[in-house]
Amino acid sequence: MPRIAPPAKRSVTIAGHETSISLEPIFWEALVEAANRRGLPVNALIAQIDLMRYEADGLNPANLASAIRQWLYLDALSISETADTNADPSSGA
Repeated sequence: MPRIAPPAKRSVTIAGHETSISLEPIFWEALVEAANRRGLPVNALIAQIDLMRYEADGLNPANLASAIRQWLYLDALSISETADTNADPSSGA
């Protein structure tokens, strides 16, 4: 069973500006893993997600923590779909 924990606040620098983000530890871990898979520092990945949220709705963007959680969920779905596509059909998976 996944551990349930309260959000942890961390400071990050986005486009030269320091800000703090509160995410549950499991999301911080997933963010680090996603950044590592892409060969990026965590701050750079957060900056990309930040840009995406403004591109999606510049007048009323989601808050950054929410955008990160949504992005991580979509990233996990993408990984799962890729794994399903690459599965050996003879294995029954």
